[in-house]
Amino acid sequence: MIGYIRGKVTALFKDACFLEAGGIGYRIFISDKTRQRLSNGQEAKLLTYMAVREDAILLYGFLGQEEYDLFLVLLSVSKIGPKVAMGILSSMDPAQFVGAVKAQNVSRLTKLPGIGKKTAERLLVELKDKVGAFASEDMEGAVETEGPKDDGITGEAVKALMSLGYEMEEIAPIMKRLAGSYTNVSALVSAALREFARNRE
Repeated sequence: MIGYIRGKVTALFKDACFLEAGGIGYRIFISDKTRQRLSNGQEAKLLTYMAVREDAILLYGFLGQEEYDLFLVLLSVSKIGPKVAMGILSSMDPAQFVGAVKAQNVSRLTKLPGIGKKTAERLLVELKDKVGAFASEDMEGAVETEGPKDDGITGEAVKALMSLGYEMEEIAPIMKRLAGSYTNVSALVSAALREFARNRE
């Protein structure tokens, strides 16, 4: 089994990249979060997972240990395969996912690609006692559902987003990035909605 590959990124696709090492170009499937941190020509080291099927041998790559660990934990859940696991990693940071599981937040998980209510409930049941095993102290702090600093505009925007069905743990990181960049609630809410849409593409 290949533990990791270090090489040059020679191409980026929607859900994969080519990583050239030793004259061989490896097609490696990656999450959207990892893709955003890579660029053509960049030297990168990807932790890898090899999935062997009857019709193909596929490689999945991860820049960070936490993302790789969560991927393995997700595969331990019945009926969750590599494709669905990568969809989850593309939509949520490991800390956000751990927070949703610890909070037993079914509605948050059903917003993930390929996850219906029954699958979300299965994730919560099967992972409730597993997520703490790999969550670092930094992640533990990150999963707290404390919202962004309320400067009036931000607070109103958060309320508007929550009324649309979004949860605080998914709103908070986006609000922290956008806070201070907009002078009215409507513009801030619109920007946040664009971020949510971009994260789910």
